[in-house]
Amino acid sequence: DFEARDWLAHSGWPFQRAEIEPYFQRAQALCEAGPWIYDKGDRAVSAALMQLGPGGLYTSWFQFSKTRDSVLPTYFGHRYEQDLRAARNVTPYTQANVTGIRVSANGQSVERLDMATLNAAGGPDKRFSVKPRMVVLAAGAMENARLLLASNDVTRPGIGNQNDLVGRFFADHPIPRGVATLVVFGGALPACYGTTVTLDNGAIMRAVISPTASFCRTSQVMGSLTTVDTPVELDDTGRAAVITTALALGVEASSAKAYLLGCGMELQPDPDRRLTLTGEKDALGVPRLKLDMRISDSDFTLYRKTLTELGRQLLASRVGMLRINYDHREQWLNAMDWGNHHLGTTRMSNDPRQGVVDADTSVHGVSNLYIAGSSVFPTYGSSNPTLNLVALTLRLGDHLKKVMV
Repeated sequence: DFEARDWLAHSGWPFQRAEIEPYFQRAQALCEAGPWIYDKGDRAVSAALMQLGPGGLYTSWFQFSKTRDSVLPTYFGHRYEQDLRAARNVTPYTQANVTGIRVSANGQSVERLDMATLNAAGGPDKRFSVKPRMVVLAAGAMENARLLLASNDVTRPGIGNQNDLVGRFFADHPIPRGVATLVVFGGALPACYGTTVTLDNGAIMRAVISPTASFCRTSQVMGSLTTVDTPVELDDTGRAAVITTALALGVEASSAKAYLLGCGMELQPDPDRRLTLTGEKDALGVPRLKLDMRISDSDFTLYRKTLTELGRQLLASRVGMLRINYDHREQWLNAMDWGNHHLGTTRMSNDPRQGVVDADTSVHGVSNLYIAGSSVFPTYGSSNPTLNLVALTLRLGDHLKKVMV
């Protein structure tokens, strides 16, 4: 995910994984995701996993945070509310909305934040300002971009937008359903493929099917997570295909089971998938956003390539077979769901012509303004971004300790 991929435009983070690696364990604890297992799940889960054999895909593992009151994952605001209230060096202000970031006349530092509250009728109530030493904008990929674009009284295109990058490269994780039908000749798959399982050590795990890093490089595909969703009954044509294939492979398939597959996909970076301001304003006078959301045919083509490799491995290992269910764009879009993982609108690069923030997530050209969260991701991976963005934020915290001494 951190690599510059020579076949993928706009890829590459300004640092490698080793730079963020020390923060993953702390992020894991804050996310309440249990012991660090992930791809060691093959040994941790006592189940006969699907043996794909050599090839580009393998069984990888989701690891989830602890469920509280049927809420998964950890709800940070509720979970850490009392800790924030008790902290002597933190004063939280709720319902205090930032309506503008006001920079100096030369645009090189933040001088104040304009703030407002809403009254019971839903309109503006109190307005005030805060004069900060440092500002960390951590409002999510949509609101981060909106505040930067709307704060345009000194820098006309908006703060950090001198190269027209704020709001561009927006991404989410597409989650189309029923993308393929998997037939397993030997019978039912272990439960860990279809749902989460809780291990004795408290880890909450689920098996998924992922492309290896080497397959992504050599085949030039994006990241993906293929999930086993629901059992399905085959029609007469499907049953005949299973019998014919099993006979050709010389395997027993009288107990064969079929499942629909879903997936999480990594989109290619696209500067035209973007957020812009509209002429309409909200109750506090801040311009609203317009989202131009698009997904290219090549995104679907690359994932079909990954599914084709999965089908090849199933046949080669004589474990099962696969039918890809969608051929046309309309079929993919009709089956589409989304992860609601907002990413990329203030992307990271040490080159201001390629990014809004640098490797320390400092906004280019503004000395005391930083951005936290997945809006700084240059590329997106295919899985939930929270662990990575928490690790990035811990790294930012260490950086701020140094610069504020």
